[in-house]
Amino acid sequence: MKKIILLALAAASTVTAAQAQSKGDKKITVTLFNNNWQFVKNADTSVNNQLFNRAGVLSWQQVSLPHTVNIEPVIKTAQQWQGICFYRKFFTLDKKDAGKYIAIRIDAAMNLADVYLNGKHLQTHIGGYLPVYIDISNKALYGKENCLVIRLNNQDNPVIPPGKPIKDLDFNFYSGIYRNAWLIKKNKVYITDAVNAGQVNGGGVSLHYDNISSKSARLNIKVQVQNDHATKQSVKLKATVYDASGKSVGLINMPAIAIKPNSSNTFEKSITITKPALWSPAHPYLYKVVVGVEGNGVLLDSVSIKTGIRQISFKADGFYLNGSKYVLRGTNRHQEYPYIGYALSDNAQYRDTYKIKQAGFDFVRCSHYPPSPAFLNACDELGIFVMDSTPGWQFFGDETFQKNSLQAITDMLHRDRNHPSIILWEASLNETDMKRDYMEKAHAIVHQELPYADTYTCGWMNAVYDVFIPARQHAKAPDYWKKFNQKPILIAEYGDWEYYAQNAGFNQTQYKDLTDQEKTSRQLRGDGEKRMLQQALNFQESHNDNLNGKITGDANWLMFDYKRGYAPDIESSGIMDIFRLPKFAYYFYQSQRDASEIKPVLFIANYWNNRATKIVTIYSNCDEVELFLNGRSIAKQKPDTGTMSNNLKHAPFTFNTAYTPGTLTAKGYIKGQVVTTSERKTPGKPSLVKLRVDYSGKPLAAGKNDVVFVYASVTDENGTVIPDATNLIKLNLKGAGEVIGAEEVKAEAGVAAFLIKAGSKSGKIQLSASADGLKTAFLVAQ
Repeated sequence: MKKIILLALAAASTVTAAQAQSKGDKKITVTLFNNNWQFVKNADTSVNNQLFNRAGVLSWQQVSLPHTVNIEPVIKTAQQWQGICFYRKFFTLDKKDAGKYIAIRIDAAMNLADVYLNGKHLQTHIGGYLPVYIDISNKALYGKENCLVIRLNNQDNPVIPPGKPIKDLDFNFYSGIYRNAWLIKKNKVYITDAVNAGQVNGGGVSLHYDNISSKSARLNIKVQVQNDHATKQSVKLKATVYDASGKSVGLINMPAIAIKPNSSNTFEKSITITKPALWSPAHPYLYKVVVGVEGNGVLLDSVSIKTGIRQISFKADGFYLNGSKYVLRGTNRHQEYPYIGYALSDNAQYRDTYKIKQAGFDFVRCSHYPPSPAFLNACDELGIFVMDSTPGWQFFGDETFQKNSLQAITDMLHRDRNHPSIILWEASLNETDMKRDYMEKAHAIVHQELPYADTYTCGWMNAVYDVFIPARQHAKAPDYWKKFNQKPILIAEYGDWEYYAQNAGFNQTQYKDLTDQEKTSRQLRGDGEKRMLQQALNFQESHNDNLNGKITGDANWLMFDYKRGYAPDIESSGIMDIFRLPKFAYYFYQSQRDASEIKPVLFIANYWNNRATKIVTIYSNCDEVELFLNGRSIAKQKPDTGTMSNNLKHAPFTFNTAYTPGTLTAKGYIKGQVVTTSERKTPGKPSLVKLRVDYSGKPLAAGKNDVVFVYASVTDENGTVIPDATNLIKLNLKGAGEVIGAEEVKAEAGVAAFLIKAGSKSGKIQLSASADGLKTAFLVAQ
């Protein structure tokens, strides 16, 4: 008999993201432009009048941004959708806006965008990962309706990075306007957009710190101001630095300067901040810099930027943060979500960042393209170092491709240069046989744009770039770069291919009885306890070996499972699956953080349901762990510091314990005191379905195309998840939201995962989960 579970979700009310200052009609606004778009695909791909006519014959779908062109199945049954589609938006500008500077910025549109306004072609934008900036000041209608049309093409294109055909690519590039759009209204004297300005080491607002110590730090500010008037304008600039409490800790007043008509001027000034709170992963302290441009006592434009003060350096013997040596412990991340591809809300971007931090990582490589600005903002806020990466993977194109690639690097630098989290610029095409002159140009662009001592390029080839970032599979085992000392080195990938290809060079005798599928790090969450343990062991072994050399840090491959173009299966070497559910390896990495940094970690890596079990593995950051079976103490042990874990911060614990049905209880000790406990019970018969919503630090927000994961677990009557349950579970939704993708899902390792989206207006979302033969359970949720 099917039973129903109800869940009420409170969706936060819509908040318009806007930055505004006003005096009379001198209003400055940067406002989200995400709502009331229309979309059509698989239609006539020619540009004709009906695209701009409300009464046209096309069947337009009403959508809001971020948006993906095609909802893709999790298990690929056909190649990802590619083709041409159209987005359009009707909007009206007030007559009072005439004479202002008006622009539209689209944060990403995949992959080739042609922009039309009121039937006229304005521009073509190449590349799907960086902003499309559209100045419509002299092209828009005022007091009348405008029609903006974006023609998008994500078909294979060898001159647009990454360039490789998707059927041969190791990741997908989904179509759509999949990040935010913004409507910008400013006066005719305004601070430029850095990407649109395209100025070397200029444009917009540029912040850089030097002379950094615990006593003081010098902030160097550079601001480009444009005058679009036909007459010269006298303007002055003011910049204020605020601490986290909102208190002003620095003020810059620059004298008035006359800017010629239709010209720009760059203001530069420095200020000393005393006793700065230095940014670090443990203390990601952010200041706010507000830059204002005034003319005749009127605020003409204002820009606010969050910023962090930190001192970094890469040396041959390691990475240094704020004067102390610091080992970066990181991961790689693809931005893909199930069903919706790249179209993540800002909140969803934050939740991914939150999970990376909770996993114990302090570093992330943006594989293999620039991420969302929201993701970088979250890294700034939560304290995660970033390697920002240009689009590329195993493809080196012609001169046009190379030109477009170098432009992508430039735009990435202009967009992202003020983030304190970014410490490396991957101006390198990943796993690509690049020509030396390309590498020299890419490297030079970074240092011309950011000519500072703490600017570092990186590349997978040991040439030109400041930091060498190989993957372990790029050398033979067991050396794996341990003797490398020519320049700073960071292992950018490890733990996946070397085991997938069976060339790990470790424990081959021990692994001899395992099948190829059991040896690999590519393990789905439902592949069982033995294979979850093997994946975690592979990561443990590689990470431990990395620490033998003079590395600055390492990044495992990878954080989340994802889909790719060249293979039908999910790339499953993530420590969380594509629905962001953890595998055993997730808890191994959590245990590599001190309890003072994250929390006391104590995870029993065993389902305790197999009579063949003879060893229990526990991942913990405690000094000692005591294991009990049905209330009886088995042993109290210190971590295993054998050859596979003697470099780890916290080695796993292993207990020789034969299986007996019942309850395993672990107690973790730090300095002789119990700080945490954990239980693992033998599961009984399936009885209940339990629902859980994954908020990961952000409530579900209405009006923003916000999405969250919902997990339906099959449990026994005591609430223990049944790890081999594969029940078909159906999710029903009523209220202010919708289910995205599959509504009926088979449980994997006892859990079925769903994706839901909040509606345009706040309100309750009622979920019901049903499965044959399972009883009702209730959950009080946020």
